[in-house]
Amino acid sequence: MQWTLEVVVVPVADVDRAKEFYADRLGFVVDHDTKINDDVRIVQLTPPGSGCSIVIGKGAVPNMPPGSLKGLQLVVPDIEQAHAELVERGVAVSDVQAVGENPRPTPHPLDNVGFVFFDDPDGNSWAVQQISSRA
Repeated sequence: MQWTLEVVVVPVADVDRAKEFYADRLGFVVDHDTKINDDVRIVQLTPPGSGCSIVIGKGAVPNMPPGSLKGLQLVVPDIEQAHAELVERGVAVSDVQAVGENPRPTPHPLDNVGFVFFDDPDGNSWAVQQISSRA
């Protein structure tokens, strides 16, 4: 039996502002934006190449304090390119950091240990990690 993580709910205060951030700044694909009525709206967005989406919304999503989700993580093959794209799109992102040491040699010195960090407009925190090859 395979178990796949398909959706993570991200708590936000303003659905339109969050949608703009995730779609326009981060480049996530808007899978759907469903407004059932003034009190119920669900927006699903997927990072390019990901099998897992995020959902933002109101009414039909769990009630969590905006900004309370910490430690979400994306993986990219080139952290320096990802950093440059985020900066170009106007995302306030940390410098590239090496976090820890690789237990064995890797094709690139930042593989597994290269990270950048950013928050969405509500304070939900994200990390981006470089993994260009897996053992």
